[in-house]
Amino acid sequence: MGKKGKKEKKVKGAEKTAAKMEKKVSKRSKREEEDLEALIAEFQSLDAKKTQVIESACDPPSPRLNASLCAHPEKDELILFGGEFFNGKKTFLYNELFFYNIKKNTWVKAEIPNPPPRRCAQQAVAVPQGGGQMWIFGGEFASPDGEQFYHYKDLWVLHLGTRTWEQIKAPGAPSGRSGHRMVLSKRQLLVFGGFHESTRDYIYYNDIHAFNLDTLTWSRLQPTGTGPCPRSACQMTPTPDGNGVIIYGGYSKSRAKKDVDKGTIHSDMFLLRREGKEEQEKWTWTRVNPAGVKPPPRSGFSLAVGPGGRALLFGGVCDEEDEEFLDGDFFNDLYFYDINKNRWFPAQLKGNKSEKKKRRRGAKVEQTNETEEEKEEAQGPTEIVKEIVAEDGTVMTIKEVIPAAQAEEDIEDEEEEDDEEVEAAAMASLVEPCPRSSAMATVKHGKLYLYGGMFEVGDRQFTLSDLYSLDLHKMDLWDVLVEMDPKTQEWLEESEEEEDEDEEEEAKGGEEEEDEEEEEESEEEGEEDADHPPVNPGEALADYQTRTEKYWLGLARANMGPDAKEKKVQKVAHAMAKVVFEDQE
Repeated sequence: MGKKGKKEKKVKGAEKTAAKMEKKVSKRSKREEEDLEALIAEFQSLDAKKTQVIESACDPPSPRLNASLCAHPEKDELILFGGEFFNGKKTFLYNELFFYNIKKNTWVKAEIPNPPPRRCAQQAVAVPQGGGQMWIFGGEFASPDGEQFYHYKDLWVLHLGTRTWEQIKAPGAPSGRSGHRMVLSKRQLLVFGGFHESTRDYIYYNDIHAFNLDTLTWSRLQPTGTGPCPRSACQMTPTPDGNGVIIYGGYSKSRAKKDVDKGTIHSDMFLLRREGKEEQEKWTWTRVNPAGVKPPPRSGFSLAVGPGGRALLFGGVCDEEDEEFLDGDFFNDLYFYDINKNRWFPAQLKGNKSEKKKRRRGAKVEQTNETEEEKEEAQGPTEIVKEIVAEDGTVMTIKEVIPAAQAEEDIEDEEEEDDEEVEAAAMASLVEPCPRSSAMATVKHGKLYLYGGMFEVGDRQFTLSDLYSLDLHKMDLWDVLVEMDPKTQEWLEESEEEEDEDEEEEAKGGEEEEDEEEEEESEEEGEEDADHPPVNPGEALADYQTRTEKYWLGLARANMGPDAKEKKVQKVAHAMAKVVFEDQE
């Protein structure tokens, strides 16, 4: 009896210890989220000081991925918002807004008062109503070390005609998430999927919500039938008749065993269709089995909607992962999905007609001064290798295979037109975006525009800032509008001493110090920090917080809104004061 009692006591003690640990982890997670909220509020306080719209000509935006790229519904412009950049040490988040003039090939940066907080992996949709609007929902904010995440569930609209931001507060919105998808379907914004991640756990979604642009209300749809399993980063395309959407692919993680996650790349397709009148509409899921040549499985692909009811899929990455390593194969191919025919087919570039004529004329004229080596070059290599040297000396090697090269062995036996097509295909593949994932894509006037993204060389991640266009009617050649600048590819690596220092800082609560570094992104922000109450010589943190409490409470309340709970406002105010105190110390 005594032994049994001891055993039960031991079990209860273990459960009690586990409960204490769970509570401790929960408190730490909550504290980390509050720290992120404080950092977000601090950035918002800087943005709040902008009282007028300032538009200025600028160079192309800095490298980034997971931003939003939309075609202006009324003008020959593209709109770029947000995104992220990682240089090996630090994660940068943006809420910058850029306009790209298609005809002039120029960029303008627009600084508009009270923008959405910095974020990436949000979704944006441009609509023509009200002189043109761009709607943005969700996304995430990451700590500078990239270890902590805050997921937004806010909805914003940029009024393009008046150049004003407005936050739309409506009940029933989807939970905070990133990696979701949002499209316009008639007069509704449909939001599907995404994920939410914290230091403790993660969750993927397969719910679908609708936001009515007329009534400005949210509703959660309850479709019948079997839909996609939870996922993020899928392709979501509205049907040409506006009565449904196509969902393809995506990515999700699941727990394989303790502390081991397994990633899954999805390649299935579903149709979500609306039936009935607007007041009594019903939604139904149907699994779709498309014909044609399907894209190989991948995640991180770019997507857009082209003319003629065709969905576009570009690039992406297929990760091979196990417990020991993670390796990825990056793509730069382009696939079309014809919604009307329910068929996939790969894009085939035709090449430039004027170049084909020159090559045909040149083939008929004897080149007496041509060497044997030049003749071999004229036939076209089977593989193109580009080497780009970054500022830190890293050599990025990009290999591009010419599919038509094998056919050139039989050029002499083919018709002249076939010969032209082979040579044109070889030439076309010389000018194309390098393999990448998480690039931004949109279509305007029948042209596909592709911006930025990232690829990896070994254990280094390179973020891009190049811009390409492709005429989807001609399908001839990619046009390089902005070239990749190798100088932007600096990769910073921590030494062992720096890593040890970081560990010591974390042990002492140094995470706030890492957060402060992001405030130094620009000199302008540094100057604006001086407007906060200064720290007196020898003043302790507690004394500074008490002396300036009224100021920080007012600032926190202004940024969090009147609906925020007082207790939470106080915590954010204290955290903001701490950030500034340590910065001035």
